[in-house]
Amino acid sequence: MGAMPESVPVRCPACRRERLYTAPTYPCACGSPVTPVLDGRTAPTAVAHRVWDDEWIALRCRACGRRGQWPHPEFGCACGTVLRIPVAAPPAEPEPETPTPAPEPMPVTRRPALQPVAIRTALDAVTATALYLNWLGHRDIRRADQRPTCGIGLAARGLLVQVDPSVRPASLRDVECLWLTAMTESADCVYFSLAGYDEDARARADQLHVPLFVLDLTGTAQPVNALADALDARGGNHCPGQ
Repeated sequence: MGAMPESVPVRCPACRRERLYTAPTYPCACGSPVTPVLDGRTAPTAVAHRVWDDEWIALRCRACGRRGQWPHPEFGCACGTVLRIPVAAPPAEPEPETPTPAPEPMPVTRRPALQPVAIRTALDAVTATALYLNWLGHRDIRRADQRPTCGIGLAARGLLVQVDPSVRPASLRDVECLWLTAMTESADCVYFSLAGYDEDARARADQLHVPLFVLDLTGTAQPVNALADALDARGGNHCPGQ
């Protein structure tokens, strides 16, 4: 088990109000919690402009050693200012040790239940998608090299993902553009949308073998087509790495 999340006092530079902020906890694919270490000696900064590289931090799971990309901690002040909370630099990594081989393979069991995050912002939608992909067993989730025509692009080994947090249903063109980009990278692709899909987009996704999911406001990914159903069933019945 990981350490309990720490709390630090945070003072808004805009209104000077002080609040207690608790570090978020992210679930590793192994089932252990991953929590960033907050830098209480550095003042938070107001987020004036979104820069993709500043919105992610690299954290290593203390239980399994897996390194993953997670959203940078932020705090929304009551005055409307969004603050980026400083995170302490990770400790130096220890020298690698030669793992002891297991005497026999681990049996296949069900994954731990997925703990989604509520969606209030576009970044929450990305976080919910990343958690779900981790639950499916995908490692080293990162931002995609190419930005999609709409929404936010994520990538993992052999997989390209589009997260559409807009209030309009995804169109046929949106699905086709994702599929074409994945084809150029010899990768599979998955689409996540908050507002659902047009009928022709769903039909085209079935033709192109693109799994479609809808994210509800609790952060739960709901399968839309049979391909997505198959992915979800696989995630629920296999251990990571199987």
